[in-house]
Amino acid sequence: MNDTLAVTPFDEARILSEALPYMQRYDDATVVVKYGGHAMGDPALSRAFARDVSLLKQAGIKPIVVHGGGPQIGAMLEKLGIESEFRAGLRVTDRQTVEVVEMVLAGSINKEIVQSISRAGGRAVGLCGKDGGLVRARKLTRTVIDPDSNIEKVIDLGFVGEPETVNPAVLEMVANAELIPVVAPVAPGIDGETYNVNADTFAGAVAGALNAKRLLFLTDVPGVLDGSGELIKELTVSEARGLIADGTISGGMIPKVETCIDAVERGVAGVVILNGKVAHAVLLELFTAHGAGTLIRP
Repeated sequence: MNDTLAVTPFDEARILSEALPYMQRYDDATVVVKYGGHAMGDPALSRAFARDVSLLKQAGIKPIVVHGGGPQIGAMLEKLGIESEFRAGLRVTDRQTVEVVEMVLAGSINKEIVQSISRAGGRAVGLCGKDGGLVRARKLTRTVIDPDSNIEKVIDLGFVGEPETVNPAVLEMVANAELIPVVAPVAPGIDGETYNVNADTFAGAVAGALNAKRLLFLTDVPGVLDGSGELIKELTVSEARGLIADGTISGGMIPKVETCIDAVERGVAGVVILNGKVAHAVLLELFTAHGAGTLIRP
């Protein structure tokens, strides 16, 4: 081993000492983490994430994990021979598909994350929007412009929803019982149907209802980049809107940043987009001076 890279006991003590002020800053605070993408599919990163979440709980923070699972859902649909329908480029979730979505999200993925946290020394419990009336969804539709007629058309996406109401009592009760809630973004509608909810949107609604100190989005990118491709460390809501308007924020980053803005306006103190492919990104963001992504704040 290269001696210059060796970490001595003194280094370890110094690192812990430097983290103390940040631990105190988040003491008894709620931190919602949206977990998915590459980090979820990589075994080493999954183990690191489970350890980090367990450490947050031990440090006096109240972590809440909201997870996605798009690739796993796609793989199961393919395995079952269920073809996905697309309208205007958007995936439609029919009744057969939403049953698979619920089975994968609230079943296998959710329990896998719970077990991973348990192996890391934490105590987690799996939930979804149906449990304890946590989230009620409303049916989501999309309006698109028909390229031939230039007329707006409403696209029915089937059993795709968005959060209408959030009752945080069940999460508060679980968190206060020294447990880590792990939540799948599946929720019932007032019509009694089950809806698949985008995990980012679900996490933002939950974080807002809890007035979370931080909402962390673990993504496959470092954060928001400027025109030169450099990471922007911090943005206000108005600055973020300006970057969307001038085209600096574009493509798939637009809905993610808009979700961040919505969460801040719901009462979240700050939302961070960070790279889930970096091991211990959650700890780097919360417990170091430089952070690990882009912070969006009021």
